[in-house]
Amino acid sequence: MATNGYEGGLKMIEELTTNAQQIQDEVLREILSRNARTEYLRGFLRGQTDKQLFKKNVPIVTYEDLRPYIDKIVNGETSDILLAEPITGSGTSGGQPKLMPVTAQVAKKWELFRGLSESPVIKHFGDINQASKRMELMFARPEIETPSGLKAASVSTSKYNGSKFRTLLPKLYTSPIETIFCPDPNHGFYCQLLFGLIQRDEVVKVGSLFASTVLRGIKFLENHWQELCYDIKTGRLSDWITDSGCRNAASLIMKPNPEQAELIENICNCKSWEGIIRKLWPKTRYICCICTGIMGQYTTELEFYCRGRPFVSAVYACSEAICGINLEPLCKPSDVSYIFLPNMAYFEFLPVKNERDGSIEMKSNDEDTELVDLVNVKAGQCYELVVTTCAGLYRYIIGDVLMVSGFYNNAPQFQFVERKNVILSVDQEKTSETDLFKAVIEAKALLDPLGFILTEYTSYVDTSSAPGHCVLFWEIKGKEGKHCKELDPKIMVECCSRMEESLHYTYKIYRKRNIVAALEIRVVKQGSFEALMDYCVSKGTSLSQYKKPSCIKSE
Repeated sequence: MATNGYEGGLKMIEELTTNAQQIQDEVLREILSRNARTEYLRGFLRGQTDKQLFKKNVPIVTYEDLRPYIDKIVNGETSDILLAEPITGSGTSGGQPKLMPVTAQVAKKWELFRGLSESPVIKHFGDINQASKRMELMFARPEIETPSGLKAASVSTSKYNGSKFRTLLPKLYTSPIETIFCPDPNHGFYCQLLFGLIQRDEVVKVGSLFASTVLRGIKFLENHWQELCYDIKTGRLSDWITDSGCRNAASLIMKPNPEQAELIENICNCKSWEGIIRKLWPKTRYICCICTGIMGQYTTELEFYCRGRPFVSAVYACSEAICGINLEPLCKPSDVSYIFLPNMAYFEFLPVKNERDGSIEMKSNDEDTELVDLVNVKAGQCYELVVTTCAGLYRYIIGDVLMVSGFYNNAPQFQFVERKNVILSVDQEKTSETDLFKAVIEAKALLDPLGFILTEYTSYVDTSSAPGHCVLFWEIKGKEGKHCKELDPKIMVECCSRMEESLHYTYKIYRKRNIVAALEIRVVKQGSFEALMDYCVSKGTSLSQYKKPSCIKSE
């Protein structure tokens, strides 16, 4: 279904959100009419498609509950296990690949979703497809072949493999396909930045899937700009880039351009890199990347580098489900809400308790767990997202906690709150991702006036001594040439105190009773988090979809 330009897309969004309940019922009816006789649903529905029977009998599940069925598909069983529709491939989810069925219908929904998500952006910034090029940092992982011969790939890799994307790539993007599929991420980074600089006068949009990747790109540029300028000046790619695909792509694009090299060199050689994106790519209209949820920690530093250009966090989606779009692309990252599109999946919501101290607690299994339909959620309430999709997931719990921020027509808008179970727990206290993020924000405010920026953090529970305690790993950078050695240790002690003061009531009680020992901040050397990312990528995580863990478990 085509969106007929952005106006057609906006009209469709109006129709979808106005008729949200009716469309949700139709989506569920269609999914059940196709799949009620599959091996999985037969035991719950006995071939029937009644909505109330579905709600009464079909359980809420996680990936582990579905793994035996997915394993059968992966291993080549041809009976209708989860789906009656032919499976064309598998998607992957998370750092450790979780295989998800992919069908032709899923691919069509993704295409429609991308078109609809662009409509509000085009309304505000104009159609960049007609204007010029986008410099997006994109990275693909090789497809995995399952025993049954199905190809498994992340959502982004599947997009980059598509014939439509490959056809549009030379016209719309600065990065050749060889740099996206380059097996060495550093070679890919270098070449994508190089080709983006060579075509800098054509670039109207800069971005990546996540804010963290945009920031890593800027840091990579900080470390390599002199070498990049030399390559532009001479028209030759650096010898350390040995990937044949990247070298072939460079031979088609590069020619000596000393004037451009000198201009870029003068920009990069300035004392402050504030607003560097706008200076290097002056026609850039906006920075596109997801900067909600855990990605919010990167916005302060990114705002420094991108000063004068807005961030656009356009979509909320995951490997398991296509969910919502941002109708207000100009709003601040902290205010972003996503309106759920009722034709993408059947959405249900598990109510979540808001405790008095602001922390969030899930309803336990022995409490009433009746799920709420999309149109019946309440403003200000938090919920955990549960989806039923055309890809064979039935009442599948995603693991995201969302808050209803309001309604657009009859469809709710949600703000991302946190991932469930991303917590620190030394004893019985539970510190959520949001609790941690808020405390870090309070503590790092002590660094800003002194000319230092907290660039990355993660956490760890140290129980090697009793009582155990929380450890924060911070990577800190000095502004305008300041060195981290100049940072007074007393300030870091103060940061520890500020964090503890900012954590929730239960944590403070446990500290007072010495059930939990004092929180510790360890400052790590520059590049530590890049090394962590490189390690995860080496273990199979797609760089495009890498999310730095809020809490690490292993040594």
